[in-house]
Order: sequence, then C-alpha cells, then structure tokens
Amino acid sequence: MKLYHHPLSGHAHRARLFVSLLGLPHELVEVDLKAGAHRQPGFLALNPFGQVPVLDDDGVVIADSNAILVYLAKKAGDARWLPEDPRGAATVQRWLSVAAGEVAYGPAAARLITVFGAPYNPEEVIARSHLLLSRLEQQLTGRDWLAADHPTIADVAIYSYVARAPEGNVDLSGYPAVNALLRRIEALPGFVPFAETSAGLSAA
Repeated sequence: MKLYHHPLSGHAHRARLFVSLLGLPHELVEVDLKAGAHRQPGFLALNPFGQVPVLDDDGVVIADSNAILVYLAKKAGDARWLPEDPRGAATVQRWLSVAAGEVAYGPAAARLITVFGAPYNPEEVIARSHLLLSRLEQQLTGRDWLAADHPTIADVAIYSYVARAPEGNVDLSGYPAVNALLRRIEALPGFVPFAETSAGLSAA
C-alpha cells in the first residue's frame, strides 16, 4: 500500500493519520508539489485532478482524502470507524461534508494564506473559521466525539486543519471542547502529528 502525500497538506495528513491509526503497513511517497510533481503525467495518471493524497492499494487507486478514509475503514472491516447503520453512517457523512466544505473554506484556507501565500481574503476566511469552530464547540459540548460515543472517521477528517488553525491566525483558545477533542485524537494509539510551521499565531 502506497500513500502519495505532502507533509504540509492537511488533506494528506488526514489519510496518513488514519492509515496509521489502523496500523496498516504502508509506504509514504512524498510528492514534490513545489517542483510541480503533481502535474506530471505519472501522477496525473493516478489522480487527474493533480491533488494529494492518493492511495494505491496494490493497484486499487483511491484519490480524495475523505474517499480514502471511507475505503480504509471498509478495508479494515471495523464498523466503529464507519458505522453500518443508516443513522450512524449518515452522521459520519455529514461531518465528512463539513471537512470538505466548511473546514476547507475556513481554517484550511486561512492556513493557505500564511503558509503558501494563497490570495484569499484573511478577514473572510478567519470569520468562516470561527463560525465553524463555534458550531463544533456546540456539537462537542457534553460529548467526547463528533459522530458517536467513540472515534470515527468524522473526527479524523476534522482534525488536521483544525489542529493547525493557529497557523492561519485562527485562535483556538476560546473553544475548550474543540481543544479537548484534538487532545483525545492525539492520545489515540498510532497517532502521527501533522507537521507544524511557524506561521500565523504559531510564529516563534
């Protein structure tokens, strides 16, 4: 099993974190985004969208971080990570959609400004980030995990960009339940950290 990734991509970390939590043997293949390796024919044959991560499981190629989470959960055969019942599955899917939407256009976009120089409006994406964080805080008040009474791929999908939100000048200090979720994920066996940068509020 090969996981094509970049160490500063939260989407890639999402996949790397989950494959590690599952304890699945895998090879990490770093894609040099700065050199344009993701636009080369060999990589585009794996993912025509030219994005990391991509999982190659002995010829079964899965692109998109959330799709990789679903694939790995099904492959592991552990319904705790992705419930089989309709309500449980739908609840997890809701948070995967949040990860692809509100997280991507909030804390992920804010971090893209400071780490990669993306031309977004800082005030706009930081405001989106705090709206998302307030909703996460509300969801997590009185509970440990987003979608169930145990960790699921919903929590994995949310983790990376929320954990590094301060790099995009998004202050997490006012969200105790969100911070508690981050610490719970970090305490899971097999956890691997997301590379830190000295950007934004994380600047030395």
